[in-house]
Amino acid sequence: MYETLTAWAPRALSVLRIYTGVLLLEHGTAKILGFPAVSSFANVQMNSLTGASGLIELIGGAIFTVGLFTRPVAFILSGFAAVAYFLVSAPKGFYPILNNGELPSLFSFVFIYFVFSGPGPWSVDTAMERK
Repeated sequence: MYETLTAWAPRALSVLRIYTGVLLLEHGTAKILGFPAVSSFANVQMNSLTGASGLIELIGGAIFTVGLFTRPVAFILSGFAAVAYFLVSAPKGFYPILNNGELPSLFSFVFIYFVFSGPGPWSVDTAMERK
């Protein structure tokens, strides 16, 4: 049984990358495109910190989802998520469960994992390596 699970591990890595990218992309589309509609993002100005983060989430999320330049993009997104945690959540307290920092801290660690693991087999990076 473990052999079968181990054989599927690279594909599971790709699924994790795709899902993580879509979650980040969703934040970007909410801030920049207004979809899905989130009341706190209703009047985001592009020259604000929220607008800049929305662009990073939109572009980085799309590129990460398809698995293009995965390692450098994951490195940038890990730093982005860490900055989000320390700017927004950490000043509210030490514990992520109390300061609403669970999502940015988890994003940061998942992205740093992809710096080391690579994108998995279902990615543009892997398709480009085969050619």
